[in-house]
This record gives sequence, C-alpha cells and structure tokens, in this order.
Amino acid sequence: MSSSIEDPIDDLSVTPPKKWATGLPAVTHALEYSLSQTSPRRTMLTLLNINQIDGIDCPGCAWPEDKKRHFNEYCENGAKHINDEATSRRVTRDFFKQYSIAELDSKSDYWLNQQGRLTEPMIKRPGATHYEPVSWDEALSLLARELRALASPDEAMFYVSGRLNNEAAFLLQLFSRAYGTNNLPDCSNMCHESTGWGLGQSLGIGKGSVSLDDIHHSDLIFLVGQNPGTNHPRMLAALEETKRNGGSVVAVNTLPEAGLIRFKHPQKARGVIGNGTAIADQFVHIRAGGDMALFQGLNKLLLDAEDAAPGTVLDHAWINKNSINFQEFAEHVRKISWDDILAATGLTMAEIEEIHQRVMKSKSAIVCWAMGVTQQKHGVPTIREITNFLMLRGNIGKPGAGVCPVRGHSNVQGDRTMGVWEQMSDEFLDALGREFRFEPPRHHGYDAVQGIKAMYEGKAKVFLGVAGNFVRATPDSEYTEQAMRTCRLTAHISTKLNRSHTVCGEYALILPTLGRSDRDYQNGVEQWITVEDSMSDVHRSHGKLPPASKHLLSEVSIIARLARKTLGDQPDIAWEEMEANNDTIRDHISRVVPGFENFNERVREPGGFNLGSPVNRDVFPTPSGKAVFWSNEFYAPHVPDGHLLLQTTRSHDQWNTIWYAPNDRYRGIHNARRVVMVNPADLKELGFEDGDMVDLVSIWHDKERRAENFKVVSYPASRGSAAAYYPETNVLVPLDSTADISNCPTSKGVVIRLEPARVPAGATSAAG
Repeated sequence: MSSSIEDPIDDLSVTPPKKWATGLPAVTHALEYSLSQTSPRRTMLTLLNINQIDGIDCPGCAWPEDKKRHFNEYCENGAKHINDEATSRRVTRDFFKQYSIAELDSKSDYWLNQQGRLTEPMIKRPGATHYEPVSWDEALSLLARELRALASPDEAMFYVSGRLNNEAAFLLQLFSRAYGTNNLPDCSNMCHESTGWGLGQSLGIGKGSVSLDDIHHSDLIFLVGQNPGTNHPRMLAALEETKRNGGSVVAVNTLPEAGLIRFKHPQKARGVIGNGTAIADQFVHIRAGGDMALFQGLNKLLLDAEDAAPGTVLDHAWINKNSINFQEFAEHVRKISWDDILAATGLTMAEIEEIHQRVMKSKSAIVCWAMGVTQQKHGVPTIREITNFLMLRGNIGKPGAGVCPVRGHSNVQGDRTMGVWEQMSDEFLDALGREFRFEPPRHHGYDAVQGIKAMYEGKAKVFLGVAGNFVRATPDSEYTEQAMRTCRLTAHISTKLNRSHTVCGEYALILPTLGRSDRDYQNGVEQWITVEDSMSDVHRSHGKLPPASKHLLSEVSIIARLARKTLGDQPDIAWEEMEANNDTIRDHISRVVPGFENFNERVREPGGFNLGSPVNRDVFPTPSGKAVFWSNEFYAPHVPDGHLLLQTTRSHDQWNTIWYAPNDRYRGIHNARRVVMVNPADLKELGFEDGDMVDLVSIWHDKERRAENFKVVSYPASRGSAAAYYPETNVLVPLDSTADISNCPTSKGVVIRLEPARVPAGATSAAG
C-alpha cells in the first residue's frame, strides 16, 4: 500500500517552449519514472521486451513497429506507461478499509493512479461508505443477477477502452449480443468516430490505407491536428526517415509543437551529439476549426492549376475509373470565396500558395490526422474534404500515398475490427450468428454520448466498463458523474485505481485484471493475445512479469465466466473452451471477421500479418462501388466577441486521462495543470495578463459550465483560440456539443470566455 504518496504542489513556472523533442532528456525522464515505480530488474525486463516480436505490445499508442526493430523499440511515454502498469505498488483490502469512497473521490487522478495495482475484487454495497473484499464467484454472480433482472437487455451498457486485446474484445461483443443488446460504446466514440464516418462515406472504409513503408517514402506528408512528440513519439522516427529519403512535411496546427520542429533520435548519434532532424518544412499556424477551409482552398488551387494546364495536374484516369460526383464537387468548391477561406484559416494567401506549390511538386502525398480534426463539429466533412484533396491527384492506392488517421490507444482499431461498435453491419452480425447459432440483435445500440443520457434518464441501469476510465474520458463531467450514480450497478474491469471507481452506482464492483505485461496461464498453458495497430498490422503480445496478485483474472476469463453465469446455455456457446485457450477464440474470429482467415497460423509468423486495405486494390465498399467526391458545405466556427475557442489537449507527462507529473516540458509549463494557454494579443484584447487567475466558462444552449481557478499562460496559440488540459476541462464540453453525423464530442471546439477567478485558489477540490 502506497498511501504516503502526495500530490505534487501546484507551483507554476513557465519557460520558453522547446524547439526540439526527445534526445537524452527523454531517456532520462523515462528511466526516472520507471525506476520510481519498480525495481531496476523489472524495468529492464519490460523495456527490453516492449514492442519486440515475441515481447509485450506497448499499452500506449498504436503506432506500428518497423520491420528492422531496435532492441530499444520504445519511446519515453511508452516506457513510462508500461512501467506504470508494471509498478511494484499494490492496492490491498487494507487500503480500501482505510479510505472511504468519498475520501478517494476527493483525491486527484494522479494520486489514485500512483497507489498501484489492484489486487482482489472489491464491492460497494447499497448505502456503504467503503469498498470491501468479495470473492470472484460472488462478484460475478451479483453482476449476472442484476443483468438478468433488467426489464430489457438494452438497460445494460458494455463499454470498451482501446487497451483491450482482440480476443477479449471479440468475447465481450459476443456476450453482449448473445445477451441481447448492441449497447457497446467504446473510446472511439470520443476520439476517431469522425474518421470512421468520413472515410466510410468517401472510400467505404473506416481505417487508414498506408503502411509504414509508405510513410518512409512519401514525397509529401501533412500532419493535421496532431502532436506526435507527445502522443505517439515513435512516429517522429518514421518522419525522420521520410526527410532523409527526400520527402517534405507540412504541419497544420493551432500550437507549435516541439517534435514537429526538430527531432533528436535518442538511438542515433546525430540525435545525441548532433542537431537532430528538422521535421516540418512548413508550419501552418491555422485558426482552430479552419482545417476544412484550408483543404477546400487547396482543392480550389488544384482545379485552377488544371484549368491553366489541362491534363497536367489532376489524375483524370484515376478519377474517371474509381470515383463519382467529381463534377458536382468541382463546381461546389469553385464557388467558395477566398475571403471566407482566409478568414476561417487565419492564413495569408501566400502561405496557402506555398503549400500548393509543395503539392504540385510532389508525386505522392499522405495526410495524417488525429483528434485536432475529429473532435470538431465539422470533423466528418473535414475528413471527406481531405479525401477529396488526395483523390484529385490519385493519391489513394499508390506507394507513398493515402489516408492515415493516427490512433491513440494501443488496440482501439482492433477492438472495432472485433465487433465492438453499436452499429455493426448486417454482414458481421450474420457471420456471428452462423458461427454461434443464435440471432444477434439488429437495432443499433447506444454510443457513449447516448449511453450517458440513457443512464442519466434511468433508461440504462447496469454499466460494465472494460479497461478504461469512463468517467474521466467522457464530456460534461458533472452530468456524466450524476448519470453513473443513477445506475443500479456500476462495474469496472481494471488494472489500477481511477476516478471511475469513486463514482458509484447503488452497487459498485472493482474487478481486477491482468495487465498487458503480466503472464497469463490457463490450465498450466501460457496464453498470449493479439492487437491491431494504426496501419492494420495484427501481431502477438506476450506478458513477461509475474501477475501483480494471485487473485487476478485475465479479461478473457472474467468475460467468459460472467457470460456463463448470465446466460447459462442459452444460447449454447462454449464459454469454458474459449476461456481455457485463446487459440479457440482466434479460431472463431477466423470464421467471423473478414481478413482473419487462418488467424492462428498467420499471427504466429514473426511480426504477424497485415489486413491490407481494399482501396489499395481499387476496391471501394461504398453503395456505388466507387470512391465519392463530396460537396462539403463551407463551415467556420462562430465565436462571439470576447470569447475564445477552447481545445482540450494532453500534457507531455500524460497518457490518456492519467498524468504522471504536473509538467508539460516541451511547452515549457511546469508544476501545474490548471493552466490555459492564450495568444498574447488575445489576452491584451480581453483585458487579461500573463499569470492572472481566471475561471473558464463555456457557453451552450442549456446553461453555462465553469472550470475554476486556471492560471493564464501567454502562449503562441493561434489567434482566437485557447488550449487547456483534459480531463480537467472535460467539465466544459457540453454533452450535446457533438460532431455532425459521428456524434463525437467536440473537445476541440468549445466556446469559452475568461472571467476573473471568483473563488480563492486552492478552494476547489484536488479532483476538480
């Protein structure tokens, strides 16, 4: 038990933002954090096995591994994350006896995470103030009883985080559908849902189409709304290879990011003693929400260039063979005014012309994007416009070209492939039903936003979360917490303590599970799992450490045992056989999920296998069988005078909802997280100064939402925007403020105003 750990003192200091990322400081910080969590021996064991062919797949981001792997195939944040999981600290029954749930709820996310690994099942009974130990049999029997007692299967929700492996994800969606509901919200609902819809409507796929080799050999790469230096640092090594092969990089962002300025590879001499590699050839300091306007402007310029030199700019052969609606699209884009484009982007015509010249010189292009695009109100049409841009010059399906959404969670793409979605196709459900001899439900289930509303309104009464921190990952924090507390039962399959365990239903269960780094044995036979990365590579992951407790079960075992207790033999599914051997699950997957034929054999090959993309074979699974040019209505966010457009972001010392230290050293922010970054010209115009204490107030139709006591940091953000860390600012994101079509929360487009802080600093709770 590690209850002596205290929160870092909030004592903001600010230094100039860094002009380069990684290098020896990254190695030092990674080792410092790792050794603060566990022994040198365990640290060495994890670091030498992470991302190796027979090792542990990093539980952090989903960036793929190179075929030529270094023996240190990890980044700073990956090292921190795996050793955060491999920590030697333990949360025992004595810990829960010492701390009431109310006391735990007053602690910060940092403090909760730092207590260590969960060690045995715990229960909060109705009216109780504390968790207490419970046997696995009683815990799962209670959960099964509550599920069976519901008036409808649609009163239950099964939430999945991207840390879950393929085998457990397949098993969970099978259980949910055999039980009778498609209520399978997942973390994609909050991050890349707009990607799935945008690419699906344009190309008929919901995934990227490029490989790591394409990245290495592309002439031109756009990085739009993403920060590789913090969120997926190994991508910088791939971009360094792009630059060394003669390619160019254009970074489109509201904030200058150190990793996109210069990269010092910590495993190369030039990164240790040299100057490293300049990454971005052009930094496009765009206004928040202006990405679609930028690509509409680039598309206008390409059409104009084709008019000036017919047959030399656009790839008419590709367009005529593979697409529809080109003429309608071209007519629409030509009508968009340059005044509107320049106002929406905040760029000059010269800056856009410079990008256009890079496009004209390139023979291949890739556009990469992340949540800076997807979490906008118009995220779906922005992705469709990006796809329009690539299709104009045939940059789909050829080497060095294509679409590249970069995922954050290690297996978020794999979970969706395995069927974790509330809207799976009839083809998938047909195959699932044939394999297991039952009729899956066909009506769509709740996504994350809809599920929160259903819980709040009493329409969903049992919540099971697997491998995530639902309360802190979701928007509108106060509303979400009240929704969870309205439930009859909340249960979480987790490795470590987090905020979701302190926001309880009438009953609450903590179901501790093995981590990615832990060994898993069934009947004396060691098991392993599989994952899918951002580029559709499917490969194995083997735990290497002794389990944190003898009472832990794998996620596969927990789900299989719960299914048996809930369903009995109706339908007749061999849950025991699947729990006993992950190979059995993979055999079922091979007959249900397209592209996984001979799964067990192919994934045992070194490095696994690639699912491929149909668009690279000129196959487009759209209703017409063709790629679609979309005429996207011009849109720019409206921000009233005296207001800013807030974008939530993560610090460098953070993974998803959990922070490891109150620092963001690349941005020069130290010892504080309740900060808001604003352009100095905007501060002057609004009447505030660097260092002022303010409240952030978000504006929405139903009411205003307030996040108290933030320190203003004068920062080179784009004009009219502000940036602040999540999950602290999730309270400002209204539940109904979602992207058109995808229903993804608009965490990159919240209209706020700054007000002088109305309560003294320190009066808010640590959890606030």
